[in-house]
Amino acid sequence: MISEVAKLRKQKLIDLKEKSNAFPNTFKRDDFSKDLIEKYGDFDREEYEAKNIQAKVAGRIKFKRNMGKASFVQIDDPKGSIQLYVTKQDLGADAYAQFTNLDLGDIIGCSGVLFKTRTLELTIHAKDLLTLVKSILPLPDKHSGLVDQETRYRRRYLDLISNPSSKEVFVKRSKAITFIRDFLNKNEFLEVETPMMHSIPGGASAKPFVTHHNALGEDLFLRIAPELYLKKLVVGGFEKVYELNRNFRNEGVSTRHNPEFTMVEFYQAYSTYEDLISLTKSLLSKLCLFLNNTYEVDFQENKINFEIFTIITLKKTVLEELSISSDDYEDLAFVNNLLKQRNLEGFDSLGVAQYALFENFVEHKLIQPTFVTEFPIEVSPLARRNDMNPLIADRFELFIAGQEIANGFSELNDPIDQENRFKLQAKLKDEGDDEAMYFDQEYINALEQGLPPTAGEGIGIDRLVMLLTNSSSIKDVLLFPSMKSINNQD
Repeated sequence: MISEVAKLRKQKLIDLKEKSNAFPNTFKRDDFSKDLIEKYGDFDREEYEAKNIQAKVAGRIKFKRNMGKASFVQIDDPKGSIQLYVTKQDLGADAYAQFTNLDLGDIIGCSGVLFKTRTLELTIHAKDLLTLVKSILPLPDKHSGLVDQETRYRRRYLDLISNPSSKEVFVKRSKAITFIRDFLNKNEFLEVETPMMHSIPGGASAKPFVTHHNALGEDLFLRIAPELYLKKLVVGGFEKVYELNRNFRNEGVSTRHNPEFTMVEFYQAYSTYEDLISLTKSLLSKLCLFLNNTYEVDFQENKINFEIFTIITLKKTVLEELSISSDDYEDLAFVNNLLKQRNLEGFDSLGVAQYALFENFVEHKLIQPTFVTEFPIEVSPLARRNDMNPLIADRFELFIAGQEIANGFSELNDPIDQENRFKLQAKLKDEGDDEAMYFDQEYINALEQGLPPTAGEGIGIDRLVMLLTNSSSIKDVLLFPSMKSINNQD
């Protein structure tokens, strides 16, 4: 139901349309608030009158104080805010009457001359003012802002208008993505695009979204990862490639998970996972310094140092955290008993059980940047076996503040080994594992053509931005997070 305030505003719009064009598109902005303040803000009051500095701005009204024949108004633009001084004498009676009828949230254009008030605030003395857009719905209270979380997520445009801190998060997100792209470009990676609809979902262990292509007459899957396509490009001779991509996984929604999310995946031929660890340390430390002018950032109750990274094996983290022996770690019955003590399911596979120990007992305690290496081969179906120990993979995951931020490994390029692992994954899927991988014969064909020694990695952009902006929920760093439809709520 429309509010009484909205009804009054709508009537104002109707009245405005009867008198003139209510939505003009002829005003051209020449200046932004921040640029004017930086360029002219330090002038003495007397200098403005002598220099007669012209300004032409546009923005949304955030504050307005009418004082009879003169008024002050503050407008916001993409770079900040600036004050306007508006008088009846300058605009004329009709235009000033129209101005006084404006509401907070309306968008206006203004041409005038710069000066400083007695409180030394840079201000534009308006000589001409034009209503560009009449806002029907009122803004949230200017003192408390928009605080309701669900409304912030569902009506992000209102959140951005009302909360400068929210807007800054997304500015930082954009800058972070640009920095990552520039970093990889400077390291001679080639940016590519691969399909977002796959006939076989692959590249990760996850449950896919299913859609249907009418013309082809077959089901397709929204991609869960671009990995297999990117490695096909390495086979084809593009030895350093990356993709900043959207992935889709039909899984739960939480403060750390969104069904639709952004990753950067990159692959480098004639490299190992150790090379990517070095590259990742350089990337993240430089990114943090670029965004925050420091290597240390606050995240919740912790101070994270992006200049210092620890490297430790998965086995060692488990032994240290649970104070168990190496022999106990290799005993499936013992490991399953530890899991059952936490009301967790036991496993038939030792490697899967060992990984479950790490996942449930250890990873949430890895606060400072930590590369965990040597994952069990059973949970690494696309990673290369270690030469010294075939039961572990040449793989790492990066954890910060208890969250997985990156996953990388030396790629499995043995087509026979990969085929056997796909068969095992297919068996798991037949047994009811929705997240097991499909058998992909076309990818096997590509490996049989010859994939050079290669290392690849994926970094979760959303979680990384959470860390760098001290955001407690993934929804705070997604402009339009996934939410249950209002019409579909119980």
